[in-house]
Parts: sequence; structure tokens; C-alpha cells
Amino acid sequence: MMKQFWVDVRPWRKDLATTAIESGADALMVDDADRVRELGRVTTIAEGGDLVPGEDIFEVEITDKAAEEEALRLSRAGYVIAKTGDWTVIPLENLAAQSDRIIAEVTNADEAEIALSVLERGVAGILLVTDDPSEIRRVAGVIAGLGAKVTLIPFEVTRIAPVGMGDRVCVDTCSLLSDGDGMLVGNTSSAFLMVHPETLENPYVAPRPFRVNAGAVHAYTLLPDGRTAYLTDLAAGDKVLIVEHTGTTREVIVGRAKIERRPLLLVEAKAGDAEVSLVLQNAETIRLVAEDGGAISVARLAVGDRVLGSVTEGGRHFGIAVAETILEK
Repeated sequence: MMKQFWVDVRPWRKDLATTAIESGADALMVDDADRVRELGRVTTIAEGGDLVPGEDIFEVEITDKAAEEEALRLSRAGYVIAKTGDWTVIPLENLAAQSDRIIAEVTNADEAEIALSVLERGVAGILLVTDDPSEIRRVAGVIAGLGAKVTLIPFEVTRIAPVGMGDRVCVDTCSLLSDGDGMLVGNTSSAFLMVHPETLENPYVAPRPFRVNAGAVHAYTLLPDGRTAYLTDLAAGDKVLIVEHTGTTREVIVGRAKIERRPLLLVEAKAGDAEVSLVLQNAETIRLVAEDGGAISVARLAVGDRVLGSVTEGGRHFGIAVAETILEK
């Protein structure tokens, strides 16, 4: 899940607020929420704001163990902004280990990077206190580069078979994707193949670097929060997970989902005891991802080829992983 990026704009400075909004800040802490609303839509932390201090947000100065315990107690009711004074890491590690609602107060990008990576999982987010608009942009860059990792493994293709006509989903995102990127999509919720975006030149159609022709309507895709969604349920404004071939992830926004009837192809593959399958459109512009990040068109895919995918816990209830016996085939 992406980390929360909050910026303290008290006392009010329009240049800081504008830079924060343009840099993708999730929330602004302000004295007057109405001033922010004049600039754009963003969550406000203020009396009369979207999040209210003392009700949804709590601030705790971490000076000793008792303060840590107080922060943990308050985190059961809302987010806690942890202020560590001389900026000590150990209290943040203790808090991050026990709560996913800790927001660390920081003053620069270096402190933000440490807070967001303590114990590898990091705190839930940061509140940046700075007078420098360029520091806001630097911290935004740190957060953008801290995408969670997905473990990708090579699957060996075991079967490729045309299966007839059906409905498939093109996911058009609000981001320009790159070679070696992909969405994790599968016929079951326990294993996924990495489907490459339409970034490559083709003699028949122009590249569409914002698009992933992801698969048939019934397929699952893995979301940024670890849940799954049916491709047919994706709509404008939703967030989907994009994975680099190295395993680094980021979330992108769906601009639209296009469902059209096309000839379909079943691809099956194995990695040890793990099996994966996916129904894709049968066309040369649909590609899976090789181990080195290269793209392999399904038109040239052969049994024995190795393509990247991922294995997760099977069994989902409304997209959420559950511990129950479910057989998907």
C-alpha cells in the first residue's frame, strides 16, 4: 500500500500548499480548510476539515516509553502523528511494529526515507514540516520510489490453446507505462502472470503506453492493497497495481476500462508445484514478460518459454484473502 504523504502548511503559505497539491500530497494540515479548497481537492486536517485533530488525528511527542504506549492506544482510534524530537529511530521502529496508523513528523527527504523504511515495512506515512517548496518535491520523489515489492518468479509455459470468442478488458491508465512493466492477472486468485503494456512499436497499430490489454472479463488482477478485483469491475478512478520486472510496484489510476468481444487464447504455466493460467486476447500486440523484462507476444509464445508471474495465498472473499479451502481450476 502506498504511504501517506501529508504536509504541514501552518502558518498558511499558498506556495507551499500549491506545491504540495501538485506533488500529490494526500493531505494538508492547515489552520483554515477553506483556503485549501480554493486551490484544489485534497484532504484537509483542521478544525472543520476532512480530518479533525483530537478526533481523527492525534499528535504525540515521543519522549519515553509511556508516550509510546499512549501513541499506540490512540492509534486504535485514528492516525497518530509521532514527533520524536531529536529524531530517534528506535521509537518509530517500536511503533511501526505494532500499528499501521503511525505518521512520522519529518523535516526533510532523508528523514522521510528512514521513517518509511524502518523495519522494512516503515510507518504508515509522514507529515512534512518545511518552509522549502523544493523539499516537498524531494519528499514526493522519495515516496514515489518506495513502492512495495512483489516476489516474481519464472513460470514455464506448458500449454497455449485458442478457446474461441469472448469478452476481454483493456485497462487504460492515467500513466505512461514503460517497457518491462506489467499488471498481475490470473484465472485464479492464487497465481498471476505479468501482462505487458502496449508500449512497443508494431507495424499494424501505434503504441498505447497507457494501456494493458489485461485479459478476459472474469480474470483477477492484484490491487495495490493486496486485494484482488475482477477485470470487469474496474472503472475510471480505481487504482491498479503496476509491477516492474524487478518486482518494484506502484499504483496507477484507471482512466477507463474497455470491454470488447475478441478471439481468446488460454495460456497455462508451471513453477514447481505452482500452476497458473490466464485467458488473453489472441493477438500479436498482447505480450507477457520474460525474466529479463523483455516482452513476449502471445503470437510467438511457445511451450517451454519462461515468463514472469507471482504466487499468492488462494481463497478470496470479495477480493480479500481468507483462510478457507477453495479449489479453483
